[in-house]
Amino acid sequence: MRLAAPRHARLAAPRHARLAAPRHARLAAPRHARLAAAATGTFAALAMIVVGCTHVTGGDATVASGEAPLYRASVSASIEQSAASSSARESERQASMTTEAVHTACEAMSSSSADAIGAVNKYVDAFNANPAGATAAAGPAVDALNHSADLVVGSISDPLPQQLKDGLNGWVDAARAVATAIAGNYPTDQFNASIARLNDAKTTALDRCDAAYR
Repeated sequence: MRLAAPRHARLAAPRHARLAAPRHARLAAPRHARLAAAATGTFAALAMIVVGCTHVTGGDATVASGEAPLYRASVSASIEQSAASSSARESERQASMTTEAVHTACEAMSSSSADAIGAVNKYVDAFNANPAGATAAAGPAVDALNHSADLVVGSISDPLPQQLKDGLNGWVDAARAVATAIAGNYPTDQFNASIARLNDAKTTALDRCDAAYR
């Protein structure tokens, strides 16, 4: 009974993550304060404010006791509004940084994984046709896998959600493992196991990229 020669598994075609176009925040036009036309009018207005808020007795200025609670309430409300506005701006800034980080990392993953998978499948086809003649295709496959791993790991940054980081790092580890298997001419069963892991890592990473844009 003749045994069929073992065959290397091919990688599934990559699915590209759908990348949403980044939205740039629009800056509101600056509002310039309007200056009073006459200096005397300005002084008169200031004088009216001072007279309205204070009493002068024996040369000592004191705040009217009935108006002090109103003043404190006004200051407190102003501080709260300022804090809320500052918090909203910080939230917008963080969201913008996260969107940019996701765009950068997922674009690196999508494009480089497609190139790597194409190179690996050329190697698999060459090996299955003639194992002895697959050497020429091995080098480009190893280079493409390592390039993708380097590109993706370099695109991972702090603003990314942890789940997405884990997915991208999974691809990096799996890509390096397949590169090692090809370079080391691993047995077919070990090579195919590394290919299965790479396929799973690719699917997970791109699915999480899709989720990050929803």
